[in-house]
Formats: sequence, C-alpha cells, structure tokens
Amino acid sequence: MRTVRLTKETRNNLLEDLLKRSPNSYGEYEGRVAEIVEAVKEKGDAALFEYTQRFDGARIDASNVMVTEAEIAEAYEKTDPALVEVIRKALVNIRAYHEKQRQYSWFDSRPDGTMLGQKVTALAAAGVYVPGGKAVYPSSVLMNILPAKVAGVDKIIMVTPPGRDGKVNPSTLVAAHEAGADEVYKAGGAQAVAAMAFGTESIPKVDKIVGPGNIYVALAKKAVYGHVSIDSIAGPSEILVLADETANPRFVAADLLSQAEHDEMASAILITTSEELAAKVSMEVDGFLRELSRREIIEKSLDNYGYILLAESLEEAIETANEIASEHLEIVTKNPFEVMTKIRNAGAIFIGEYSSEPLGDYFAGPNHVLPTNGTAKFFSPLGVDDFVKKSSIIYYSKEALDPIHKDIIQFATSEQLTAHANSIRVRFEGEDKDE
Repeated sequence: MRTVRLTKETRNNLLEDLLKRSPNSYGEYEGRVAEIVEAVKEKGDAALFEYTQRFDGARIDASNVMVTEAEIAEAYEKTDPALVEVIRKALVNIRAYHEKQRQYSWFDSRPDGTMLGQKVTALAAAGVYVPGGKAVYPSSVLMNILPAKVAGVDKIIMVTPPGRDGKVNPSTLVAAHEAGADEVYKAGGAQAVAAMAFGTESIPKVDKIVGPGNIYVALAKKAVYGHVSIDSIAGPSEILVLADETANPRFVAADLLSQAEHDEMASAILITTSEELAAKVSMEVDGFLRELSRREIIEKSLDNYGYILLAESLEEAIETANEIASEHLEIVTKNPFEVMTKIRNAGAIFIGEYSSEPLGDYFAGPNHVLPTNGTAKFFSPLGVDDFVKKSSIIYYSKEALDPIHKDIIQFATSEQLTAHANSIRVRFEGEDKDE
C-alpha cells in the first residue's frame, strides 16, 4: 500500500480523491436512469417486465413476479441448514439492538389547560431493495427489514433481481422470510426502484425505499426522492483504521482488506502515528494478497483508494479521521475509549483489536447500512427512526389561550398575515376591551 505523510495538502488531495467515488459524480448515468424511471411510471408492469427481460434475461410477468410460498420452501431446501441457524442467531442480535431505538408517543398536560405532545406513527409501507447476481448479501436483508419490523411498519415488501431462470437466490429468500418481509418481488435495477416509488399493477407503492444497489439503483433512488422517502444515496464501501504503535499489524491489514474486497471503488485507509506499524501493515497486506480469492478486485481498490497516512500526532490523526468521516472507523490505540470520545464523524465505530469491522457487518446487532462519502458528518446509520414519522399534538382550552391570544395577534399582524390574526381574534369577539 502507498504510504503518504500527512500534510494539509495531502489531506485535501485525499478528500478530493475520495469524493470522486460519490454517486453524485456519475452524471452520465442520470439520463439513462431518468428514462427507465419515467417509463415505469407511465407504463407500469409492461415497462418493468421489459427491462427485467433486457437487463436480467428473465421472463417475468404478472403471474410469477411475486415469490410464492412454494419458492420460499424450495429456498430453505437449497440453503445450508447451518447458514439458516447463523441467520437466526444474527437476527436475534439485530432485533434486540434496534428495539432499544424505539420511540413512543408522549403528552405533557399542564394545569393551565394546555396539552402538548408528539405522536409517533410507523410508516404504512416500506420497500427494501436487495442486490442480486453475484452480490448475495442475506445480512443486508436482515439489516434493512428488521428496523422496519421493529418500528411497526404495516407492510414491508422486498425487491431483488431474478436470475435468468426467474428464481431468487435461496439464502436471500430465507433471510427475507426469517426477517418478516410481507411480499418479495422478482425485480431489480432502476426499474424496481421506480416500481416501488410509483406503484405498478403488480408491485404496490411504498412510502420509503431503503437498501443498497449499484449506480443505477442509487441514482434511481435519488430520482424518486420526494415522491417517496429514501434512506440515502449510498456510495462504495470504506474503512478507516486509526492506530498507534500498540496495534497488531496483521489484524489491521486483514481489516483493511475486508472492505477493499467489496469492489474496485472501495476505500481502505490506515492513519497511524507509527512508521514501524505502517511498514509492517504494508508487508502483511502483500502477504494476504497472495492468499485471498478476490485479489484482483482488492489490488485495484488499493491502487485507487488505498492509503497509509503517517500522522505527526494522535491529535492530527483524529482530526483527519473526523474530516474523512468514514463509513467504518476502527480505533486500535493504547486508549481507544478516550479516542472514541474525540470522534465526531463516523458511521460506525469499532473499538479495540477484537472489534473487527465484519463483526458489525454480520452479527453484533448495530445496523451495517451506514453513511458513506463523508456523509457521516450529517447522516446516521439506518435505524428504527427511518421507519417512523412524528406528528406534533397541540391542545389549548379557551382559558389557556386567553392570556396569550393578543401576543399571537400581534405576531401575525407584524408579518402582515391578517387572516392568521383574525383566526385568533374571532374567538374573543366582544370580550377584548380594545375592540
């Protein structure tokens, strides 16, 4: 891996380089995506099935677009029972973590005749996109469906592209069934996103679309935002390891490569105060590359967006980590909990040498759908909050409104909104002495 000494210039160059990975930088695809979205909006199933034939090579129609109970049973037969058990164990942890995020309606009554509050209501329908083809991620199925389930969403539908045989990957189906998806549809790409956003004859419209996908999926979610809500426009995966001389170089190298194997646009960065650790990590990376199956992808990822950054101090390393705002941040230092308190921007923070990033991907419980491309500065991981909405509750008796009604009239009049002022005034007609 390339090793670079941290300066203001190298940090700025790195940040500029990483931002090129954002889906917002792929303008040449937007026209194609807009065409697909508009076609599905206008033609419904006809466009959806045509694109499924063209892009996935599968003959799907209204009679077979929805996964049947028989297909789910077949998926269980084809999935290793040991994997089914692991899915169930992970599901317990993920559900338990998200149950702690639940919020409840609250009301505050006062003796003066006022009652204020907040009503928390789950969304009526949510749509989950799950990649297909070579990308088979039952873990993502759990991470996207379970928060919606815990939130109390009435209907959760899932879409995923079929293979040429018109079938869905068995482990994906098993995970969807275990997590509690109400319906699963054989549709992928921008056309599936559009189908959930606008509804077709076969696929119902939802209120929010979540889930990862390729550039077409990301841009389609961006295109339909406003018609429905979305979780985020996800970019390529990324990991940042913040380490000092106490870190195990073999562990650090393994963790960096765990993200670099996702795709050629993935980013893997080590920031360290130790030149010795930097050299050892680079050597360990070279050793692992001779063994790992996705070597070609990893090498391209590291060539494009892999860095070892040498910092003069731990404070400089922390400042840079906050500026990068990585999706995954591992802290492997002498006092990792102290460092954690100084981290302002990160999607998920892994503390200590045995809290490896894949632990969060699969099993610990926190959601692995995380903000990327620096958006951890203002976005949060997917959670129960993403599947609820909140309504303000306001109640005033006449006795409570009386002492403040003139203040409201004055405020409204100052903004020249006389109808607003009148709405309050009419309730005290004949009572105010200055009338």
